[in-house]
Amino acid sequence: MTPLSLPEHPGRNHSFTQRISASSDSLNDGIADEKQKADLGSRFKFQRKPKQRHSDEFSLAFLDPLDKASQTNRLQTFRTSFKYLRNLTKQQVDDFMASYVIYNLDWADEGAMIAALGPSYRERVGESLKAYYGVINHLCALGSVEKMYIPPLMDKRASVLENQLLYERAIANTIGLKAGDRVLDIGCGRGRVAAHMATAVPGAKVTGINIDPNQVAQAREFSAERNLPNEFIVKDFNELPLPFADGQFDAFYQIQALSLCKDLPALFKEIYRVVKPGARISLLDWVSLPAHDPTNEEHAELMRRVKPLIGAVGTPTPVSLEQAVEAAGFVVVKSENASQGGLQAPLIDKVDIYFRGMRQVILGLVKVRCLPPHFKTLIDRLCLDGQAFVKMDKMRLITTSYWVVAEKPLP
Repeated sequence: MTPLSLPEHPGRNHSFTQRISASSDSLNDGIADEKQKADLGSRFKFQRKPKQRHSDEFSLAFLDPLDKASQTNRLQTFRTSFKYLRNLTKQQVDDFMASYVIYNLDWADEGAMIAALGPSYRERVGESLKAYYGVINHLCALGSVEKMYIPPLMDKRASVLENQLLYERAIANTIGLKAGDRVLDIGCGRGRVAAHMATAVPGAKVTGINIDPNQVAQAREFSAERNLPNEFIVKDFNELPLPFADGQFDAFYQIQALSLCKDLPALFKEIYRVVKPGARISLLDWVSLPAHDPTNEEHAELMRRVKPLIGAVGTPTPVSLEQAVEAAGFVVVKSENASQGGLQAPLIDKVDIYFRGMRQVILGLVKVRCLPPHFKTLIDRLCLDGQAFVKMDKMRLITTSYWVVAEKPLP
């Protein structure tokens, strides 16, 4: 395996460079292992199992090769993001760290928002999100969460990457995606989920919107490289109306973006407007579950630690999501935790263990001055409180795999 490209330092001797390259190789080994696991799925196809709850509807034993076609070259992706992060300016790093202030707040407490960010807090949140996602998308790409979400646990035998594919295929089937359909994706990230939709169902076209120009540029490039029809727009979905015509889309989906929405009822009214009658919408998101008690000191402390980790501003509940969807005119047809047994913890743990291992290597490279000091700042922030996330999931206080599916009635 080719070692990571490292910055030049005067006076470094050859043997020292070899030792550092070996350390870098150990960091790449985790990527290679994850890639090897994901590659197992390339020889499988999907198989629907009869009359079982949705999380068991698809078997990893038959994963369609089309579902693998959108996957990136993990090593190449790692190198690209590693280089981007290495070359960050001090201002970019400072803005990224400062952006975390919004995750200590909540849309529901406007007074605290104004006190912390001023009267123009909505604009400040938008600026923080751009600074945050402009860096975090590259940090996530160093591992198996380039799509910036931990998926529902669809199959215990599967890797994180495979579970993402399983869930995304479940979206396509649930919304009835077919050739010729136009689909809206809010919070599209790097366009990797959109690429999966367009390759798994040839002829479908996804329109993605995202607040971060960095991610939109990557999504456009990725789509063009694969000759996909998808299109991507830089847009803050808190600034309504959406730039689309009435009934423009055959379906809609989003993955873990709704906590960034200031006004869920207003957003869903817009989504209702831009999808056709009979269209289905699929929402996967972070919610606070009934067992969570904000007056419980342990619960409150865990929530304080986990919200910045997963990048959540608002804290919706299953009920608040359903109410916002129904108020817009949709009919809810599914509302449940998409993870087997209602637990994501096995996948969260896999991601946390990987990044904590990578952190040790990065800290070693920073210590011997083979990486700039800001790498320590970034990786320390990324790895903070992963086990708090696992604990909250196991206590069934929160989940990021709550799935709501709804339909726009026919006239």
